[in-house]
Amino acid sequence: MLDAAPIRTDWTREEAEAIYNTPFMDLLFQAHTVHRQYFDPNQVQKSKLLSIKTGGCAEDCAYCSQSARNGAQLSASKLIEVQRVIAEARKAKEGGATRYCMGAAWRSPKDRDMAALEAMVQGVKDLGMETCMTLGMLEEDQVFRLRDAGLDYYNHNIDTSERYYSEIITTRTFADRIDTLNRVREAGIKVCSGGIVGMGEQQLDRIDMMLALATLAVHPHSVPVNMLIPIADTPLANVEKLDPIEFVRSVALARILMPKSHVRLSAGRTDMSDEMQAMCFFAGANSIFVGDTLLTADNPEEDKDQQLFDRLGITAMAVGCDGSR
Repeated sequence: MLDAAPIRTDWTREEAEAIYNTPFMDLLFQAHTVHRQYFDPNQVQKSKLLSIKTGGCAEDCAYCSQSARNGAQLSASKLIEVQRVIAEARKAKEGGATRYCMGAAWRSPKDRDMAALEAMVQGVKDLGMETCMTLGMLEEDQVFRLRDAGLDYYNHNIDTSERYYSEIITTRTFADRIDTLNRVREAGIKVCSGGIVGMGEQQLDRIDMMLALATLAVHPHSVPVNMLIPIADTPLANVEKLDPIEFVRSVALARILMPKSHVRLSAGRTDMSDEMQAMCFFAGANSIFVGDTLLTADNPEEDKDQQLFDRLGITAMAVGCDGSR
């Protein structure tokens, strides 16, 4: 067996750009070789995502229907009840999900919400599932409270490159995102962070986004790679669709730069053919969201995912199994 690809955090832009622009068949081969060195290539982790507080967000993320600033017409809701979250998590576990992700449309949580969030984490943990939350920016005491409640993962995507960031979001900075990721990691919570491609960015922005994650002190445990879902009334409603090959290149780059991370094929799968998803799995994607919605966007139904898994000979990772070799 070949020596495993090294875990590096000192990648250069020149190296990343050269990898991204490798002839496509060679890129797929390289990414798949790295993937096999660290993971069972026929296992994919299933997560389920629930919006625990929808709409009315003070941020102006140009892709998001939940922003109160960018023109989308989604009405705001209150934080949902703890018992409802636990009931939905139980259904997700019965459907094969091993990780339960809870997302709230906030710039950051308020202290009055923390007790309910802690109870959600504890309740889902009691079901034997891994827990993940995405709540926006966190203060240090909030990080510690979530950690002590048993939170396994915290999702905070960097969304795009630092150069392109202000074209997408103006209500917080790229550095704000990195600060939250560092705070979470230093507290001992596993980091989940990726971004969105197809937002009108340049190829170099996709490379720089992956490079920013791959040069963190510790690579994110999970790296969601999202394809933009254009949503009516948002600033990106009419953006030109990204070439599918460019998307697969982004997945492959994530796998090569971050060989031990789970690379999650996230938003946009409803617009991907089975063949495109299969290429993504071959290129190193080994995690998906299951269920018919992702926060407010459509997602393939679970029976369609299972049909694809059956055709490809893929099995779902069990609880407590990360698919690593």
